[in-house]
Amino acid sequence: MNAPFQTPADPHDAPLWDLTDLYASREDPRIEADLERARALVAELNALQGQLVAARAEPGLLGERLDRAVTHYEQASDVLGGLGAYAFLAASTNRNDAAAQGFEATIREKGTTIAASTIWVTLEINQLDEAEIDAALDAAPGAARWRPWLRRVRAMKPHELSHELETFLAERGPISAQWPRLFDETLAAMKVKAGKDELTLSEALNRLSDPKAARRQAAAEGLNEALGARAGTMALVLNTVAADKALEDRWRGFRRPADSRHLANEVDGEAVDAMAEAVAEAYPRLSHRYYALKARAMGKAQLDQWDRNAPLETSAPRGFDWGQGRELVLESFADLGDEFAERARGFFDRPWIDGKARAGKQSGAYAHPVTADRHPYVFLNWMGERRDVLTLAHELGHGVHQTLAAGQGSLLADTPLTLAETASIFAEGLTFDRLLNTAPEAEKRGLLAGRIEDGLNTVVRQIAFHRFETRFHDERAAGELPVGRINEIWLEEMGGSLGPAVTLNAGYEHWWTYVSHFVHAPFYVYAYAFGDLLVAALMETRAKDPAGFTPLYRELLAGGGSKGYVEALAPFGLNPRDPAFWTIGTKRLERLVDQFEATF
Repeated sequence: MNAPFQTPADPHDAPLWDLTDLYASREDPRIEADLERARALVAELNALQGQLVAARAEPGLLGERLDRAVTHYEQASDVLGGLGAYAFLAASTNRNDAAAQGFEATIREKGTTIAASTIWVTLEINQLDEAEIDAALDAAPGAARWRPWLRRVRAMKPHELSHELETFLAERGPISAQWPRLFDETLAAMKVKAGKDELTLSEALNRLSDPKAARRQAAAEGLNEALGARAGTMALVLNTVAADKALEDRWRGFRRPADSRHLANEVDGEAVDAMAEAVAEAYPRLSHRYYALKARAMGKAQLDQWDRNAPLETSAPRGFDWGQGRELVLESFADLGDEFAERARGFFDRPWIDGKARAGKQSGAYAHPVTADRHPYVFLNWMGERRDVLTLAHELGHGVHQTLAAGQGSLLADTPLTLAETASIFAEGLTFDRLLNTAPEAEKRGLLAGRIEDGLNTVVRQIAFHRFETRFHDERAAGELPVGRINEIWLEEMGGSLGPAVTLNAGYEHWWTYVSHFVHAPFYVYAYAFGDLLVAALMETRAKDPAGFTPLYRELLAGGGSKGYVEALAPFGLNPRDPAFWTIGTKRLERLVDQFEATF
């Protein structure tokens, strides 16, 4: 590997993806052909309506019909999934292109119309008794493979509505999705004034890690102004998304706003509450203590909020060009085994990554799995910094996970959030270990600080987000919350998580407005903390027997969503139902803070 740059690398060498594996363009005639193919598959599926209940007394016949129905259901989902993926992927790099946004909305609407007539499948399955399904799966070996998917379907039974209401909600989905669209387009069009520069949201957030305090402050103040100017719009979006969710939750009989997410994640709400409480209880030992140490290291009594992710050194940080980031990440994947590295390499060798930051491209990063019979794509905004290397590792972790689980088929490859962040956070941890081990001695303190901050951002910050979100939804139940009240909740939760060593400067009260998960996926954020703490336990296990760990880990990832997280972790000797399980991760992070303190 070449020696890394000593100044930030040019981010413009990052790649663009090529979506022609899906479709050549919005005008590709295969799009209309695939819409017709989906309609035909759905028609075949719908010919089976009523036949499941009719066969309930004959286990062999019921098993055969279940297998045929779920197979058709998956096939139709795959066709529609490919269409929806293409529309979303293309739109996410062109949020200022009205045609791309309109195409995404149109495909979503057409897909929903086609899929809405399949609502009967899960409703009819849930008319069957548990004993009838078990007997059918035992009698028809081909149907038995659907057992994990049927488990998820059955879990929703107490919350299902009538066929008419389920159809209405499905058809209404694309209309409700216009609120996240407004959120995305508002932020994509936003320009942040930072001194003489005009920045995108991604560029402004990245500048908060600049070694020069004046540039960090200018970016933060520019964000204060830009986000504050849009706070009214974002409050309307957030209030409407929450009200929309509360309406459906009430009809479905969910007691708390997060309960539908917990059900989808196959996790008890009480377990999530216990995890959140354990992290909040550890705030003083983790974030409060670390930020006080960081303020001392920077020669300040208190950190301004824009110093939270600042490098400790004022010289230009080590930068990475795309090739260097690629090699570092691939070497880290190879630490788990050649197969992991080769699967990751495929994303680079083929144009499956869009890394170049540019105007109109939405902020953030993701890995999109498309369908089990098509490869995933990775999206990030590469700026050539250490965090970008770790983000690349994180998203490729998702990508490798998705390729390993693809053999399960789309319905079973889909992983609940309790396990969805496992491979990504694990890959990020391996990459950091390599960064730290290969860094010059002079850089190690700064790298250690960066690793702690990444851990705090993944665990402490995401739990603070979760607590903010929980309080917002609870209060929203009584009526719409004005911007001022949302700001107050945000400052209380962020202040509690950061501690007295961090000043929440004027203007920071509006920074909830850019957190996309609040709008796109309510109550998603706790999955990051869940995943990080789970991975910490896995990494402690790997340290005891690296060679024995790899095949078990591969099996966990290849299983996709075929096992719940408790069952999936059992081969490692880990029990996430034990409250002590969650302290493994917080203690691991606390040891890093100990190491940092020892450098003084």
